[in-house]
Amino acid sequence: MSLSKDKGGKIKKETAAKGGREPEAAPVVEAVAEPEVQPEKTPEAQEYYERLLRCAAEIENLKKRQEKEKAELLQFANESLIKELLPVVDNLELALEHGRQLDAPPPLLEGLELVHQGFLKALTRFGVTPIACMGEAFDPAFHNAVMQEETTDAADYTILKELQKGYLLQSRLLRPAMVVVARNTQKTTVPIDVKV
Repeated sequence: MSLSKDKGGKIKKETAAKGGREPEAAPVVEAVAEPEVQPEKTPEAQEYYERLLRCAAEIENLKKRQEKEKAELLQFANESLIKELLPVVDNLELALEHGRQLDAPPPLLEGLELVHQGFLKALTRFGVTPIACMGEAFDPAFHNAVMQEETTDAADYTILKELQKGYLLQSRLLRPAMVVVARNTQKTTVPIDVKV
């Protein structure tokens, strides 16, 4: 290999014509740094890590609780309005009952019936359902007993009459049914097994 200058004064390398190759340079070895050895976790660091995990779990629980509360709020947002409309439905039912007893003109009864059915359909669209109670066993979670009636035809605490309908809103009690329950006057003797 020889060096020569060209017309511009720059130095050029020329290789010999015979074998032609210049020897290759030895590869450069880069120094690799040793990984730093991490010190063991201190008790203080472990405590902070556990706190971090607890805080993250609390945040997740808070998010879930807020989503649930938001869904309930949307589901039961109309509750107060519906409670205000239930007496109107009750009054329509009373008007229909009295109209039938007093032989009111059929067009009037038909109009009342249509209005009543319209109210019930509207309430059903918003998730309101009446509580079935006639002939059922008394359940204090859904029924409000205002009277007892003595009878031998029904078992104790069976609902005989419904004085005011009860309603559920999306399976939540909106208004309990006011009912009359049976009190069986026939005393049945139940053998008592007493162990001595």
